[in-house]
Amino acid sequence: MTALFAPYTLKGVTLRNRIAVPPMCQYSAVDGLTNDWHEAHYASIARGGPGLVIVEATAVAPEGRITPGCLGLWNDQQAAGLKRVAAAIKAGGAVPGIQIAHAGRKASANKPWEGDNHIPSSQADGWDTIAPSALAFGQHLPKVPKAMTLDDIARVKADFAAAAQRALDAGFEWLELHFAHGYLAQSFFSVAANQRDDAYGGSFDGRSRFLLETLAAVRAVWPEHLPLTARFGVIEFDGRDEETLAEAIAVTKAMRDGGLDLLNVSVGFSAPDANVPWGSAFLAPIAERVRKEAGLPVASSWGIDDPEVADRVVADGQMDLVMIGRAFLSNPHYAYHTALALKKERPSWVLPAPYAHWLERYQR
Repeated sequence: MTALFAPYTLKGVTLRNRIAVPPMCQYSAVDGLTNDWHEAHYASIARGGPGLVIVEATAVAPEGRITPGCLGLWNDQQAAGLKRVAAAIKAGGAVPGIQIAHAGRKASANKPWEGDNHIPSSQADGWDTIAPSALAFGQHLPKVPKAMTLDDIARVKADFAAAAQRALDAGFEWLELHFAHGYLAQSFFSVAANQRDDAYGGSFDGRSRFLLETLAAVRAVWPEHLPLTARFGVIEFDGRDEETLAEAIAVTKAMRDGGLDLLNVSVGFSAPDANVPWGSAFLAPIAERVRKEAGLPVASSWGIDDPEVADRVVADGQMDLVMIGRAFLSNPHYAYHTALALKKERPSWVLPAPYAHWLERYQR
């Protein structure tokens, strides 16, 4: 048994292996609703052998979508469509997860293949954005957001809780809060994006408050026996990395104490000029440090889709789960081919039984 294909149990959920498919936006929704594409896409990935499939960033409010094509979970019609997606993932043998999110100042953007830039609020498919402070992200996303009032903050926290309840009712068994990538929660934590002088800005405690209170609001509705996780940018690669990482570990400890079960370690992307050192498993040492110092299970992604690398980071204790995304898009049966590469006994049985039976029979 390779480390990568050992089962993993968190709370009351057991994954068949340590391979998870992270959220990958499809930008194919209309009014936040799923359609045939989403059901086919997620069903295909789930039957390819991963232990966990996390549905793409799903907005908790209309203004929280990254693009007009993003999924939403602010009404019951959207929840009904996502219920079919969760069922499709589960039928493929994977645990169905979902990431709920608010894009903050990065919202109201065109789809990546249509420019990936801000849509003016004056256009029919654009809208006004909100953020901790009235600061634009950069030249590519120049829209200046509205600085959130205390009422805005209270509403968005309630939106997260309501979306979590709908996700539970739709059959999802793993919830991820999107606290990364320069979106709303990351912006509250970032000194580059948050210039507030009230209880939600300034000091470490102030910049952490929105994350911790949002977690608490979700924790109140999400059951204890199901994993509650977050994707969080613990480093920015902006020249103050040690300070940022130390603060990120401190807030991760606070989230752990507030009921968080696992952290998906990522990059902050709070500014457009980060100098990210892309490379093989470049976040693995950082994830390992978070795991040890925060005392919390971790996952991470980027540069770990090579079978030997993926197996090693789990075997060495750097990560509890590996997030493999784009490899599943180019090869939906990535897990099977990884099992072959790692010489796992009876690799066909990584897949659901109907596939495994025919593949193994053919191999004989």
